[in-house]
Amino acid sequence: MSCGDKGRDYTKQVDVFIGTQDDGNTFPGVSVPFGGVQLSPDTKLDPKAHKAYSYSDSLIYGFSHTHLNGVGEPEYKDILFMPFIVRNLPDVPDNNFYAASFSHDNEHAGPGYYSVKLNNGIDVQLTATERCGFHKYTYPASRQGVFIDLTYPDGAEELYIKKVSDYEIEGLRRSHGWAYKQYVYFIARFSKPIESLLTSVDGKKFVKKDFTDGKSVKAMVIFDNADDEELLVKVGISAVSTDGARKNLEKEITNWDFDSVKKSAHEKWNKVLSKIDVEGGTKDEQTIFYTAMYHAYLSPDIYQDIDGRYRGIDGKVHTAKGFTNYTVFSIWDTYRALHPLFTITDRKLTNQFIRSLIAKYDDGGRLPMWPLAGNYTDDMLGYHVASVIADAYVKGIRDYDAEKAFQGMKELANMNRLGLKYYKQLGYIPYDRQGESVSKTLEYCYDDWCIAQMAKSMNKQGDYDYFHHRAHFYENVFDPTSKLFRGRSIDRKWLTPFYPLKNSAYSEGNAYQYIYVPHDIDGLIRLMGGDDMFAAMMDVIFTKTSGKHDGSIGQYWHGNEPSHHLAYLFTYAGEAWKTQYYVNRILHELYSTDPDGIAGNDDCGQISAWYILSSLGFYPVAPGQDIFVIGTPLFNKAVINLEDGKKFTVIAKNRNESNYYIQSATLNGRPYNKSYIKYSDIMAGGVLAFEMGPEPNKQWASKKEDRPYSQNGKEVVRLPFVKSGNQLFKNSTEVGLGCDTQGADIHFTLDGTAPGKNSKRYTEPINITKTTDIKIIAYKDGMEQSLPVIFRFEKAKYCPAVSPGKVSRGLEYEYFERFFVTTADLDKETPLKTGVIDKFSIENAGKGNYFGYVFEGFIMVPKDDIYTFYVKSNDGSRLYIDGIELIENDGNHGSVEEVGRIALKKGYHRIKLKYMQCGGGKSLKVSWQREGGKKQEINPEVLFH
Repeated sequence: MSCGDKGRDYTKQVDVFIGTQDDGNTFPGVSVPFGGVQLSPDTKLDPKAHKAYSYSDSLIYGFSHTHLNGVGEPEYKDILFMPFIVRNLPDVPDNNFYAASFSHDNEHAGPGYYSVKLNNGIDVQLTATERCGFHKYTYPASRQGVFIDLTYPDGAEELYIKKVSDYEIEGLRRSHGWAYKQYVYFIARFSKPIESLLTSVDGKKFVKKDFTDGKSVKAMVIFDNADDEELLVKVGISAVSTDGARKNLEKEITNWDFDSVKKSAHEKWNKVLSKIDVEGGTKDEQTIFYTAMYHAYLSPDIYQDIDGRYRGIDGKVHTAKGFTNYTVFSIWDTYRALHPLFTITDRKLTNQFIRSLIAKYDDGGRLPMWPLAGNYTDDMLGYHVASVIADAYVKGIRDYDAEKAFQGMKELANMNRLGLKYYKQLGYIPYDRQGESVSKTLEYCYDDWCIAQMAKSMNKQGDYDYFHHRAHFYENVFDPTSKLFRGRSIDRKWLTPFYPLKNSAYSEGNAYQYIYVPHDIDGLIRLMGGDDMFAAMMDVIFTKTSGKHDGSIGQYWHGNEPSHHLAYLFTYAGEAWKTQYYVNRILHELYSTDPDGIAGNDDCGQISAWYILSSLGFYPVAPGQDIFVIGTPLFNKAVINLEDGKKFTVIAKNRNESNYYIQSATLNGRPYNKSYIKYSDIMAGGVLAFEMGPEPNKQWASKKEDRPYSQNGKEVVRLPFVKSGNQLFKNSTEVGLGCDTQGADIHFTLDGTAPGKNSKRYTEPINITKTTDIKIIAYKDGMEQSLPVIFRFEKAKYCPAVSPGKVSRGLEYEYFERFFVTTADLDKETPLKTGVIDKFSIENAGKGNYFGYVFEGFIMVPKDDIYTFYVKSNDGSRLYIDGIELIENDGNHGSVEEVGRIALKKGYHRIKLKYMQCGGGKSLKVSWQREGGKKQEINPEVLFH
């Protein structure tokens, strides 16, 4: 690896307390780059607290060994240790007894090292290796004790602690939470013999015991009297076994030399931070930059033992061969800037990350969306793993099984979950069938473009054509009246009333923040009505102050990721100077050296990576494309030390607080008038130099040929659709077809053959009298034909009634409490409670957020007919009639109604509903309707078991 200034200590320019207050959710403790241990103080005892440490707190409850950087979830914080003075010990566990007050005057930290002198006189020092934490406690003259809390923070399912020898204990914390099952085995080795191990289960009295297990286990380790004698504690962790934890410890910390481990951690960080060498700017700007570098390199986390063993998505133990296994891929956030940053600074590591993602495909059956601790979480939306892989592939980073990766990407895109069944058939997701429907449509559309780009690079023309068409689906939710993306119903009506500032059709944003078509800005400008109209909309976004969030400029919300590319879009309309203006404002107004100096959750380094790349002077608007859009450089000089020894240097002449506008540029000494730079130019090494000034040069990069460009191919005809007709009918149905592309011709077949230009042209409604697949396609001169679409029209076959024997009123139910990702998770668990309930109801749930139900029984159907069932739920539900899955509404974060139709004979029919809740806003309502009848909630009088 090429390094920066070898005499420079970059770690001194890192302030690990940036982001530890308010929404940054960073932690000040110790880790090494991408380390699997993050040993840090916890100042929050509330298990639901999204952060473990807040700078404004004055009590430390302990030091736990795992933490997430900048994530808004109450996760990790495993294996909490707290030194205490042994006197007047409590009979039962009381975390407040062990807690100690502290002052920031006595707290010091930097990359790989943390120390605090607690107000009770105990001095704590921490450092770490990849898989181990190292504690150094210095007590005042008194007996020494270490409190160990395995119950904290929440969700414990299997705990044990065991005294192995006079110097060693081991244990396990298996818990559930956002990650379905988390295993943290540990081995703790002390520098002096243990006098006694006292343990408590379920809050009961402490007793002297060498082995204790249960679901609530806490312990006190007591040592002999000592006068200012140090107690050293080495802790190895593993997701595989205590044997794995022991091997990790014996390999990574071979002696009791705390300072040598601290020095090693420091050297690892200094090597990483030296990848980019910046000069100029203010002292604070350099501190923010290198702190951002530090945060960017905290995750993904190593998730394997020193011998290569790791716990896979399937819960089984595997051995990594030829790669290092990582976890904590916050991909919805990090695909935007963090992973593109790594394609510049860490090509070899990017290969390892992708191999690790493919291993999750091998172990779990699909590529992950947000993998955590050997689990799928399926958090957030999209399948942005496609972006991470495609971005690397088109940039020539290919040391992995690309064919397998591509297959996994296609499988994700072709699922029928999470609204994709509508997206594939309609070209958008209806707001009345899925929450966050506009956001999902736009993000799927971008991911499809990523798949298309990889297909193109792999010479897979058929796959390219298919996903290239899907990459245009964003057009289906663009409202030409408001010039915004807007919710659309299943019958193609716009969501009314439309409130752009607040609407359920978006995820963590509003209509202004979701101007999200990163792969086809040229197409979006065309839809908007041209450069001027597009730039005017961008002006509105950055100046509209009503409904403003913290950490924002107008509607631009830097504290959340959907906005992160918006400042760079002026450049596509020939107004690069406005990009320079707003990027400069974001760099200066939404970052600082204060504890609240990060505008929102750092989200595993994404907000930090935005700062790194933007301060260098460029940003990847569309990862998957080999260009970066130029903004404005922050430093007078920045040198990227590339892995192959080359250097890419960005020089900003005359850059100061007021000179942030680009006057002119050169690349390797030649005039450079483009407002983007190719990835290949960066990786070739060289010098990109800017002349900066206090006033905008509005001519620079304003010509069309000098602007960034999109790569979304020709315009395509939109998907034809069914505008009338019943897809389940009794005798016959009249089918009407339509297409939103004005002037398009629709052609169709009814005999199962593929439709084409020679197929029958649609001119009038089609009469269907038997079960038929209508296959349709649309054409228009000058545009690419639409994708073919299939709609099945089924003549009703009535499901026969069953004979259940003697029945009683009500449904049988099973009730569960824990975090669920999908209703399929319910099948893996033992219910907390069972019984009979009169109707589908979650009113008696013991929790307001994380729980699940399975309802099962019979429904009495009053007559032979076609019945429409409706399930309105929030996070996940599935309805089965006679074993047929009629409604799938899983992982749908939004209280919307899903519909299914079925033909039933009079009499009893089996009915089963699975429901899971994994957040706030719980809701469940189950209704039905006979054909031609009135929709009504299912009455308890027709439910039996």
